[in-house]
Amino acid sequence: MSRPRVAVAIPCYNEAPTIAKVVGDFRARLPDAEIVVFDNDSTDGSAEKARAAGARVVREKRRGKGHVMQAILETVEADACVIVDGDDTYFAEDVDPLLAPVLADRADLVVGDRLGQADSKALSDLHRFGNRVILAMINLVFRTSFRDVLSGYRVVNRNFMRTVPLITGGFETETELTLQALEKGMVIQEVPIRYRARPEGSQSKLSPFADGYRILITMAVLLRNHRPLYFFSLIALALVTFDLVWAAAWAMGALPPYRSAIHAMVLVGASAVAAALVVVGVVLNAVTAGFRELAALGRRPR
Repeated sequence: MSRPRVAVAIPCYNEAPTIAKVVGDFRARLPDAEIVVFDNDSTDGSAEKARAAGARVVREKRRGKGHVMQAILETVEADACVIVDGDDTYFAEDVDPLLAPVLADRADLVVGDRLGQADSKALSDLHRFGNRVILAMINLVFRTSFRDVLSGYRVVNRNFMRTVPLITGGFETETELTLQALEKGMVIQEVPIRYRARPEGSQSKLSPFADGYRILITMAVLLRNHRPLYFFSLIALALVTFDLVWAAAWAMGALPPYRSAIHAMVLVGASAVAAALVVVGVVLNAVTAGFRELAALGRRPR
């Protein structure tokens, strides 16, 4: 049997201080792997440094890590693809335990769990808090037990690269990668890895509040697209709760003395919208189930 082909894909935007070292570290660790740097239209000479270090460079002119991830899945030809940020915060020495489940066909996606072993200087208190909040919300809504969905160090197999769609353009892409694989029924594993602070002269491009907001929107969109009954039922439940609070306040005289007809209109309107949302959720859920059945049949040999 031929040896599996391994590639290392490195997203890179203005990482001139670190990109050559990252390429060299992974070349030393995986000498037979193809090293590809996906340069996101850098302006600091990152592409030239990556090329000089021996990497193949692919330019992605659309700014945003999500666009780079799309380019990776559309470009790389390999049995296993290591995806790692070009900022030298991850250890090339940790790649073997990440690769092992994919090469042994035990997982489609392996995510490096940074949060348990991160250097104290690598993540600020704000970043740690944001990570924990987003992780808790995803685990609650999608009924999972992930430990780190925002890691920039992961390995995917050929099936993942062929079948998982990505549509987001920014840092929310890590969340989308994991949740799309989950919805495709793929096997996901998490492996503890180390995580260190950026070296001096290297600057983070992450905006905690803006990117955190986009991650939450991505989570809502994926929930709406893949679990519509749950999504619309949550909104309907919120409306019913509002209805009950309004009715209780009206009954206790806590509301301004408007005409009773106005209060009745609010209650009936909220109830009607809630009922309509549940119906929409049921219909879309049936449509989604139909597409899943077609996808399942499409995977069978002919």
